[in-house]
Amino acid sequence: MDRTANAVWKGNLKEGNGTLDTQSGTLKGTPYSFKARFEDESGKSGTNPEELIAAAHAGCFAMQFSHFLAENGTPATELDAKAVVTLVPGTGITGSALTVVGKVPGIDAAKFQELAEKAKAGCPVSKALGAINVSLDAKLG
Repeated sequence: MDRTANAVWKGNLKEGNGTLDTQSGTLKGTPYSFKARFEDESGKSGTNPEELIAAAHAGCFAMQFSHFLAENGTPATELDAKAVVTLVPGTGITGSALTVVGKVPGIDAAKFQELAEKAKAGCPVSKALGAINVSLDAKLG
């Protein structure tokens, strides 16, 4: 199974800009730039690679965790997962911090934590991010 995305970049690094398109059409002509990546903390000037990695990581983790909870006989009614990917200019991406708050009837906190850790380790995006620190904060809510 392959998934595709296309990036078009015009100009040099600092003044240039680009657009991203994905196979699904979710991103279509989505702007990205140096400013969006390194200067605009608000995120209003377009997307950036780190934001896209964060979205992929949060989504993958939530799906994997959902699967393990269902296998345990305690399906989640809701998982609110977030990933914060840290980029240190001049160094690169240094980490992805996952947080999740779950509504899971019939599960105790210890089992919830165990399955969250298992999902963090088993999520294909976590595995792909093996060169960086991946942390997890999991809570029932």
